[in-house]
Amino acid sequence: MTGVCRSGQLYGTGLPARMTPPEARTRAFDPRRRGVDGDQVRALQAEAADELTDLHRQIRRLTVQNERLKRAVRDWQAMHARRCRRRATVAGSGASATG
Repeated sequence: MTGVCRSGQLYGTGLPARMTPPEARTRAFDPRRRGVDGDQVRALQAEAADELTDLHRQIRRLTVQNERLKRAVRDWQAMHARRCRRRATVAGSGASATG
């Protein structure tokens, strides 16, 4: 599984950093002349952070599932290759015995 460092940057991938839920919850905004409702901003931050938490959880679950499926395919390929080699060896030895 790919590790994620503290800033959200994926190790070794070159992909841009992901926003983490704590970053979404604590992001500060510069005050403006007319401003915005701070409660609404915080509510939006909390909603975005909750969605990020769910998405990160799904990514972890799907990464584990993907690794499991890759392992299963590799195991099947190895088993299939052994069977094919065995059949080829049996067929090859049968042809030389009759020839």
